[in-house]
Amino acid sequence: MTRTSASVDAPGADTWEGLVTTALLGTDRRTPPGTAPGPDAPAALLDAAAVETVRRRAGLRPARAAERPQPAPEDTRPALPAAAARRLAMLLADRPGPSGGGRRGAAPDLTELLPQWLATANARGFAPPPQALPALLDAARGRTDLRPAALEFAGPRALWLARLNPDWRFALRATPGGGAALPHVEDDGRIQQLWQEGLFAERVALLSALRSREPAAARALLATTWATERAEDRLMFLDSLRADLGPDDEPFLEQALADRSRNVRATAAELLSALPGSALAARMAARAEACVAIDHMQSAQPGGTGAEDRGPGGTTGTTPTIAVEAPHECDAGMERDGVVAKAPAGRGERSWWLGQLVEAAPLGTWSRRLGGRTPGEIVALPVADDWQGELHAAWCRAAVRQRDAEWSRALLGEPSAPEAGGPGAVSLAERAKLLGTLGAAERAEWVAGFIAAHGLSEAFQLLGVCAVPWAAPLGRAVVDALNIARDAGSYPWSFSGVMGLAERCLDPSEASRLDALLAVPDEPENASPGAGGYWAEAFQRLVTTLRLRATMAEELGAA
Repeated sequence: MTRTSASVDAPGADTWEGLVTTALLGTDRRTPPGTAPGPDAPAALLDAAAVETVRRRAGLRPARAAERPQPAPEDTRPALPAAAARRLAMLLADRPGPSGGGRRGAAPDLTELLPQWLATANARGFAPPPQALPALLDAARGRTDLRPAALEFAGPRALWLARLNPDWRFALRATPGGGAALPHVEDDGRIQQLWQEGLFAERVALLSALRSREPAAARALLATTWATERAEDRLMFLDSLRADLGPDDEPFLEQALADRSRNVRATAAELLSALPGSALAARMAARAEACVAIDHMQSAQPGGTGAEDRGPGGTTGTTPTIAVEAPHECDAGMERDGVVAKAPAGRGERSWWLGQLVEAAPLGTWSRRLGGRTPGEIVALPVADDWQGELHAAWCRAAVRQRDAEWSRALLGEPSAPEAGGPGAVSLAERAKLLGTLGAAERAEWVAGFIAAHGLSEAFQLLGVCAVPWAAPLGRAVVDALNIARDAGSYPWSFSGVMGLAERCLDPSEASRLDALLAVPDEPENASPGAGGYWAEAFQRLVTTLRLRATMAEELGAA
């Protein structure tokens, strides 16, 4: 070193850290050791850093060679076809464009096709090319939505790599037991050892695997350590009982109602209420019945013309009306059965308690309580004193929890109803959940009718629950609605969400039917400037994407 503007103190254990701190604070506030504040301080800091860098490097002692890693495990699945392997490399090499609205161009968005490609490859049981694993792990690292399918496809070799690279450790956390093999369900000794000594992720994986094969054995295993588990662990273990939930689980869940954790008690109550024959369901039904009844004395609605509005001789009489008397208190028994006493901000306590009681009561209660009426007839009845929204919303939650398709149909109503969704569907989120209880074909048919009657402005959330690829009637309804929007002269960006779903979910066989929409349409006088060209570009991208999806399926040998 030739510069002598400042001296440097003898090195100490914290010399480098002190120099870094000085650099961060600035030499106006702190100077290197042995240096006075002034114009020479920055140069002195650089000198000190250079000397310390040489010292740190020269003083590094060679470490003992690391143990050679074990060879990667074999992946016995069949290899990808060559064309599919090339396609995977293209999908992994693609990078998403800049965010924000605006023009996307006519090229397919390959990043949005990767999840579908992975799902098909997993369904076919293929193994990835080894050279693709680093890029596959990088893609899964950046997109949590990709991780389950990407790690399933990547297989055991990806876990081997993840143990060698800290950037990929998420794969070990995302895989039950860190990729360790679980004992066979008949190996009772190994099961007991893993349950008693294993890591939490290993125990969760073990319980879930055992539950899928031997529900009673899983429940018995959980009971052996239940009293000594942490509250957060009890909650996770209890959640595993959702799979294959049945009447035999009731005694264990009834005991959990007395748990010291409120979250555990609430989960146990939720599971018991999903068992219509449980004692808790009967208790909740009795409480709910005390709050809801038919009141034949309510006045008929003005202009009513139904048969029940007519008295003898055709004179106007009374119409059956649902009367509601919400609970006046939340007693200890209600709290033990999972009713949360404290209402959220903005909610009345009585309506909050009522909703929880009705939600947990078996839906079969209401036909018996309300004159033997069907769910459709019950939902059509007027509700007194503005309780309809609260009552119907609770029935919606009950239908979803109990997976009751008949009640879901009644609450959804006709898709062409003026208020778009029937009297019970209080929100798009509720409608989407109700649709989830129906079969795939019925779900698609209802959403197609909704779009035909109401357009696409509210359909995005409903489309998300429909099976992929969309059934033909639903696909036609979406394309027809997009065509109507195009003819109206609006920009396609207003429908970018639906267009993106169509690219991923529309049946590829629909591509040929879309060729007529690729031309730039004549723009009406009130159209947005240039909208026709944007629509032609958007439909071109849709057609190109559908044909690419068809090619991808062929490359993977999928039907």
